[in-house]
Amino acid sequence: MATASTKLIASSRSKHTVRNIAGPEATVAEQTPGLMPGAGTRLDPPERQLIAAMPLHAITSVHGEAGLRERLLMETGRFSAAGRGRVQDALALASRLHAGDVRQREPYANHLLRVTIRILSHYRVSDPDVACAALLHDAVEDHAAGIAPGGRDAALAVLAGRFGDRTAALVAAVTNPQWEPGRDKHVQYREHILASLQASPWARVIKASDFTDNAVGIIHTTGPKLTRLARKYGPLVADLRELILRPDTPLEPGVKDMIAAQLDAAQKRLDSIGHDGDGADSQPAAARPGSA
Repeated sequence: MATASTKLIASSRSKHTVRNIAGPEATVAEQTPGLMPGAGTRLDPPERQLIAAMPLHAITSVHGEAGLRERLLMETGRFSAAGRGRVQDALALASRLHAGDVRQREPYANHLLRVTIRILSHYRVSDPDVACAALLHDAVEDHAAGIAPGGRDAALAVLAGRFGDRTAALVAAVTNPQWEPGRDKHVQYREHILASLQASPWARVIKASDFTDNAVGIIHTTGPKLTRLARKYGPLVADLRELILRPDTPLEPGVKDMIAAQLDAAQKRLDSIGHDGDGADSQPAAARPGSA
């Protein structure tokens, strides 16, 4: 049965010419170090072995983006050559699109890498389509014009032509809608997420990892953003937990239980912060790349 996201992709592809992303991007993987066959970050063997077992935020703290790229290279080693190539392409595109974006004190690419690695390693998923969608999960929301002129539909059509309909549909499913004037943006965000995840079990997997990096990882966040994130994510935790534990969520039972426990931890952290913000963030500020 076609989902709403799948129908959107099909409609977009019929209306927009699918071309190489933003011009000469057919060789985009060649322009981005860190995920080329046989390449990495030139770590010593003991360092590589340690990275394979390190928590993702520890890799971030010690080795930064280079270490996360190395870990992703390890996790995708079990893919076919074609699958690895698609992931390389997705990472290269995501790196280009988000090159000027930052989260706190780190490059935005770190977030995309952690979200993807968590799915492959911690969630035990071996699916290049899902890996590509995870790397590109904020691309259309934040940088549609960098993918193709013509808005989000055109961008999704290009992603479908480059990475396949399924990857593009997953990106669409986790892309937040543009703000509707007069609405509380946090309420609109939660309504969209719940409706989208109800319809797309695999989108739940991507959103769970994204949510984990944003909400469970809130202990790595400082400043006024803490209160804003608590207001945004706190009311969503229980619903996301219920969705993850559903029988049709395509994860092993032990993985679902692990995610549920992480969400419980996130709820406690978010509750401890409180919701005493001034409410100013209920309206959207100027574009904040990767705010979700």
